[in-house]
Amino acid sequence: MTIWLARPDEPAPGTPVAVKDLLDTAGLTTTYGSAIFAEHVPAESAEAVLRLEAAGYAVAGKTNLHEFAYGVTSQNAHYGTVPNPRFPGRLAGGSSGGSAAAIAAGDVELALGTDSGGSIRIPAAWCGVVGFKPTYGLVPERGCFPLAPSYDHVGPLASSVAGCEELLGALAPGFEPRRLQSPEEVRVAVAWTQEADPLVRERVEAVAERFPRRDNVDFPFPEPEENALFAREVADVHRALFPEHADEYDERVRTKIERCFEVTDGEVRAAERLRAEYRERAAEALDGFDLLLTPTQAFVAPPDGLDEREIRRGVIRFTYPFDCLGWPAIAVPCGAAEDRLPASVQLAAPQGQDALVLGAGALAE
Repeated sequence: MTIWLARPDEPAPGTPVAVKDLLDTAGLTTTYGSAIFAEHVPAESAEAVLRLEAAGYAVAGKTNLHEFAYGVTSQNAHYGTVPNPRFPGRLAGGSSGGSAAAIAAGDVELALGTDSGGSIRIPAAWCGVVGFKPTYGLVPERGCFPLAPSYDHVGPLASSVAGCEELLGALAPGFEPRRLQSPEEVRVAVAWTQEADPLVRERVEAVAERFPRRDNVDFPFPEPEENALFAREVADVHRALFPEHADEYDERVRTKIERCFEVTDGEVRAAERLRAEYRERAAEALDGFDLLLTPTQAFVAPPDGLDEREIRRGVIRFTYPFDCLGWPAIAVPCGAAEDRLPASVQLAAPQGQDALVLGAGALAE
């Protein structure tokens, strides 16, 4: 069980921030969760790290993750499974599991993660912390090992919504927080609660009730065939590395990448059309509303012995849509649910509405 993969010899001055080991850090080992890069020490830090350092933050260390960020559990065959510090025996979630766990353990209050299918919000939900995925492209990905580039987002995790807002101010110069004085300022669409476990649903709907101007909507999911585009992008990232190093990948990750190589050009073209259509359907479904409120996860943190491939589809069901759309989305703890483990509510809005999502997240909190 491992949270930290590398720590500076001497703590640098500044507010400590844990950094997912998918982002380059100059002079500090950066493995991307892979044995292939066990000795890799970048010469230059990722742009997001540079921005944090320029704003007075300091890298507290590099946190463990699912290999190459391609997984939702942070079960890592090379460096150990990320533990869930508050709920031993349960999964921390992934792929930014180490960043969420570092906050849950009380090691830091702020962390940096990435999110391509839910990788900030899933571990935030299962560890009982806050995770925010910004609008696509708001925080630069330069210096971050890609998973699927048109789905990849860099963003903050924290012990509070205010912490995420604080970090975003450093990561996205020009970002201006929006303070909501009352829940009546926003009209909220509510979706997917009926698909959650009973106590998760109860906790999420209790948050929804705080917003008097709300209504249930039938918000769509992406078509399953749209995932072919994501898979092709993963294949393209690993096309040069994989043939020579396939045996060094975790078998659970290797089998997923092998399936990505099987995607055809025709499937990718169809997926591109489906993604464009999904963006139109999503905008239509939210017409007349400011925000969408859903569960972050349908269920609480599962036991840590499960095979990631068997639960992956259910885990990303509520989070992946907003990577597909590029919309900002936040995960906020909302009380104890099944097995007295935390439920998490998710708030999302169209691209560019990051301040609104964070402001509403503070009300939900």
